[in-house]
Amino acid sequence: MQRTLLRALLISVLLFGGIAALLYLRYAAQSAVPRGLADYHVLIPTGATFDQVVDSLSAKGILRDERAFRLIAEKMEYKRDPMRAGRYKVEPGMNVVKMVRHLRSGEQAPINVVLTNERLPENAAAKVARFIEPDSAELFALFTDPSFLDEIGYTPETFMTIFIPNTYQLYWNTTPRKFVERMIKERDAFWAKEGRKDKARQMGMTPEEVYTLASIVDRETLASSEKPTIAGVYLNRLRIDMPLQADPTSVFATRDFETKRVTEYHTKFDSPYNTYLYKGLPPGPICMASISGIDAVLNAQKHNYIYFCATGEESGLHAFAETYNQHLVNAARYRQKLKERGLR
Repeated sequence: MQRTLLRALLISVLLFGGIAALLYLRYAAQSAVPRGLADYHVLIPTGATFDQVVDSLSAKGILRDERAFRLIAEKMEYKRDPMRAGRYKVEPGMNVVKMVRHLRSGEQAPINVVLTNERLPENAAAKVARFIEPDSAELFALFTDPSFLDEIGYTPETFMTIFIPNTYQLYWNTTPRKFVERMIKERDAFWAKEGRKDKARQMGMTPEEVYTLASIVDRETLASSEKPTIAGVYLNRLRIDMPLQADPTSVFATRDFETKRVTEYHTKFDSPYNTYLYKGLPPGPICMASISGIDAVLNAQKHNYIYFCATGEESGLHAFAETYNQHLVNAARYRQKLKERGLR
């Protein structure tokens, strides 16, 4: 009797194992990922459960057969608590086994994080949050945390100098701290190239000071061709101990970023960032400085210009002058040009 029961049990186990093997082989060969989807990237948030991952895959239309996916995921020990977070790319036509193996491997698809000329830490946080998992509040909290800034050797005023506007590949689930560490690494690599650090030292400036001046130059002109000339003007003013009198700094001081015209309200606004009232550079940059702006300061044109104003032409370029009288002539031409164009 006992032998009969053991034989029956063995047969049942073999039969069940055979069925499971057949199902495994069937699902292994079955195409799980349909073709023609708009996006094949899967986002698995930090702390997600297995059911949340399944729901996410189903919502994107990636799973043809949820039951098959669950069976193979269990068999391949993909299911865990919590699931491995990240951004993964699956391929159209990929079968269940390959998809599970890929998700289980942790091989993420990096994402391009694009940094441009954001003005403030909160703007930078909002921009970065468009690309990676942490939200803008979480990023901003770290960007302005005094103890963290002290730890990495920055102040609230100089923090923005860690950003070199460019496109960077990062993993979607990069933490705020890891993001900042990556930016510092990129910043150090940038200043180590092309003798930038040595050039700053020869000018008697720190990289942070160069960056700050570059941010002003960037806000003065969109034309890279004249940035070295404008940088030369400001360096000349610094050399003779003349206030920079840079309109963009007074706008930054007031945070009146939508203004179309700089008035006495801006130039008389009391702030250490207002270079109409305070000599020298402001405490920190007024936006992310571009690479062209930084290099324009490091390779500033040597000339005797002290003044400049817009030409009034559609090109947006500027006229430069060595004396105040020459500057008044250029300013009069600017006003006449605007009048001819019907702009005043």
